[in-house]
Formats: sequence, structure tokens, C-alpha cells
Amino acid sequence: MKYHWTTTQKDACIYRLMYRIAAVCMLIVCISLLAFGGRGDKAGASAAAELLIPVGPRSIALGGSSLSTITGIEALYWNPAGLARSPRGANAMFTHMNYIADVGVEYLALSNYFPGFGTIGFSLKALSFGDIQITTEDQPDGTGEIASPTFVTIGATFSRQLADRISVGVTMNLITERMERVSASGIAFNVGVQYNGIGGINGLSLGVVVKNIGPQIAYDGNGLLRTGNIDDVLRPGSFYAIKAASAELPSVMEMGIGYEAVLNDASKVRFSGLFQNNNFSNDEYKTGVEYTYNDLFSLRGGYNYVTAQEVGRESIYSDAYGWSFGLGVRTQLSDLDISVDYAYRAVQFFGGNHAIGVILGF
Repeated sequence: MKYHWTTTQKDACIYRLMYRIAAVCMLIVCISLLAFGGRGDKAGASAAAELLIPVGPRSIALGGSSLSTITGIEALYWNPAGLARSPRGANAMFTHMNYIADVGVEYLALSNYFPGFGTIGFSLKALSFGDIQITTEDQPDGTGEIASPTFVTIGATFSRQLADRISVGVTMNLITERMERVSASGIAFNVGVQYNGIGGINGLSLGVVVKNIGPQIAYDGNGLLRTGNIDDVLRPGSFYAIKAASAELPSVMEMGIGYEAVLNDASKVRFSGLFQNNNFSNDEYKTGVEYTYNDLFSLRGGYNYVTAQEVGRESIYSDAYGWSFGLGVRTQLSDLDISVDYAYRAVQFFGGNHAIGVILGF
């Protein structure tokens, strides 16, 4: 006797399989936490530190805590799984941030949904340092020449909803750094998961992401060539190359939770919290709250707390960043959604960071 599957049974089987796949993915990501440890003693020792520079005013205003709640094109940096939950099929994003020491951070992102396949996104983050005077061992006060370093990160993201409540995403980042006559390049991966409606509770969400996983990178180029002479040998001086040491990427593991409470027909409040385990700095705890009125105006605030590192009998804190806040407005022109967001992040040792961005949805 041949058994025939009904449409309902097939759908139920597919959904169970999707849930199991997502559960395995989340388990793998959580287990990876064991491979990391908050290492404040390694601060400043990683390569490609620009991977840690945040983008997106909305999440910056929330203290970087929106891992589980972020959706749409802004999720490209924070959690690639959220890209699949974009309310629009095609999106574009442009942001600028005044970072520390007069460094500018420019960011451009594009995404598009392909039915039956998933959502694809591309991003470009570039740092602008301005002109820097070149110095050498022999001329520490400057050679009179000027250089402008180039730090660029190009990302490609694939995100897909496995079910109504579960989405996954992966990002591949190509890193390029160039300073005068030396350069370095590498590749890094981000993998994320979002689960909405935990325990059947509407508005309760969970997110997990592992960032900046990839091989070590090192600088190379003719800027590492030096002239050497051999005594008692009748030959002119020749070049020898200095081999630069390679360094690991600043790996990060994050776990976040969020809850959206609907106050009335026009107002809602979203709470978010996150634990961040860093391979090259102390662990961090981030929290944020966002109030939205009629999906047109939003007020946001957040806080970033960094755990202390024990050195001898003293506790050393490295909380360079603390409070943050921001606001956003959204409007619609025909079939075009326009969102404009601003964020301010307090910095302990430098002036605060200002970030502004525009998101277009088609």
C-alpha cells in the first residue's frame, strides 16, 4: 500500500526540517563561544581593526544592541540574518560618521530580494584619514612627502528566511589596507541567525552572530625593503626585505535578545540587549531602547558597558564608549520609502562620534 502525503503534512515536515537546521546553526554558533575569551591584554594587537567600526545611525544610537531586532539593509553590518526581513524588495543606504581623531567613515550598501532564492546585499566601507606626513627612521620629523592611507572593506551578503520566524545570513568581507608603499589584504566572514517569536511570544526575538572569522593577514610591499652592506666584500649595497609578522582578525561573538511592546495603535517601544565576547578586548554588555510613533518618528538611546580587566590587584576599565542617543524620521513618496537617522556616541578620550544616514526603499 502506497502512502500519499497531503499538502498540510508536507508543509509541516518542511517546517520541522527548517527549524532543526536553524537550531543546529544556532548551536554551532553558540558552541563557538568556547573558542573565544575576553582578552583585554590583547587589545590593539589584531589586524583589520576597521572591521569593528560600526555603521548605521539607528543601531549606533541603540549602543550597538540591536543584534536580534535589526532588519533590512542596516543589518548587513550588525547581523546579516536581518537582511532577509527587509520590508522592501530593493534598498540603498548611505551613511557618514565622524570617527575619532578626525577620521571619517563612509558607507554605501545596496540590497535586493530575489523570490524563491533569498536576499543579496553589497556594502562598501571606506575610511578617510586625510593627508599624513611621511616619516622614516632617518627623518623622524618628516620627509616633506605626504601620504593618504586607504582602508576599504567590501562585503557581499546572502540572507534567507528559513521560516516565518527564523532567518539566517552570511557575509564575506574583502579587506584592503594600503599605507604609502606597504599594503595588506584579507578575507573575513560573518554568520548570523535571528529567531522571532521565542516561545510563541510575539515581539520577543533572539539573535546570534559570529564576526570576523578568517585567516591572518600581514603587510607586504617595497616599503619593507632596506639597503644593506656586507663588510670585507667588494660589492655594492643591496636590498633586503623585512618580513612583517602576521596578525589575527578581531573575532567577535555576540548574543542578543529584544522585545517589542505595542503601546497603542500609534506607539511602540522596542527594548534590546546584547552580550559581546571579544577575542582582542574585554567583554561588553550593550543595551538600548527605541520609541516609535506612527512608524514616522523614533527616539533612541543606548549604553555600552565594558567589563574590567584584572591586572595584578587593580581593575582596569577600557570603556572608551558609553552613552549614545539618536533620532530618526521616515516618510513615503509614492512607492519610495525614505528614512533619515542621526546618532551621537560619547567617547571618553576624544570628541563624540556623530553619524548620519539615509535609507531608501523601493
